[in-house]
Amino acid sequence: MEPRPQPRNNSRSYLLAALLILAALNVLLLYFYYQERQDNKTKDATIAAKTEEVLIAKTKLDSISTQLDAKIVEIRQLGGSVDSLMKVKAQLEIDKRELKNVGAFDNKKYDQKIRNYQTILAQKDQEIARLKEENGVLTQQNEALSQENSGLKSEKQTLSDSVVAVTTKNLELAEKVTIAAALRAEAVTVNAVNSRGKESDGGTYKAKKLDKIHVSVLLSPNGLAKKDEKVLYMRIIDPNGAVISDLATGSGEFMYNNQGMIYTSMQRFNFDNSRQRVDYIYGRGAQQFKAGKHTIEIYCEGFRIGEGEFTII
Repeated sequence: MEPRPQPRNNSRSYLLAALLILAALNVLLLYFYYQERQDNKTKDATIAAKTEEVLIAKTKLDSISTQLDAKIVEIRQLGGSVDSLMKVKAQLEIDKRELKNVGAFDNKKYDQKIRNYQTILAQKDQEIARLKEENGVLTQQNEALSQENSGLKSEKQTLSDSVVAVTTKNLELAEKVTIAAALRAEAVTVNAVNSRGKESDGGTYKAKKLDKIHVSVLLSPNGLAKKDEKVLYMRIIDPNGAVISDLATGSGEFMYNNQGMIYTSMQRFNFDNSRQRVDYIYGRGAQQFKAGKHTIEIYCEGFRIGEGEFTII
């Protein structure tokens, strides 16, 4: 009887079992890697949504602050008390400062605060109406005095019309001067900066080698522009058309064509008409720039003065 080759079969069984275990471990590692990527994407989306909510809340509080200031002035002129409004104003400033802590932002809490402020503004409208009614006697006296002076007003009407015409022409001239005095960006360049601070140019950069970007704005000389402190606003628009913004890195809102616009970063500088450069070093922190073409827009004193672009691959 021939002996059975059992030891050799056992070795093959052990080898097969070891290979199956290694394959299972690889599958498990791939699962954990995929799960971590999904968690990171979810966190990035949550942070972006919360930042947008904070900017919206800030815009609403700024609007309420402006209305509050106007009502304080009007009530004072009508002889009313503004003590309660001054307390509301102080609390409003505290709420605006707390918005800088994005992590602690509670959208429902601020929605309720905004509704409360709007209720107070409506109540003050009623108070203003009451004060105006109480001052009705003075209004009637003023109307009587106005009728007595109607003859003098008629004589001055011709002169007033002339003044209006001159004022209109002066305003048109001032507007033309303002446009001519606006700054212009001769060039807007974007360089990549790696984690060691080394810069590279070319306009197209690899995401894994890019830590920050260096945006350089070269200003054209303009003898009509005032030599004073100016503010340069930069907007970075990602491939999806969204403005990159983060309150933690200095983002905020500015006015352009009578509308609020979100900016990515801003820079104060003293304009000296020397063909100077204004530089931004901007990084997204733990997030990376998205793949694709990014557009950069530069604004100053109500004008869009230049733009540039760069591409992430």
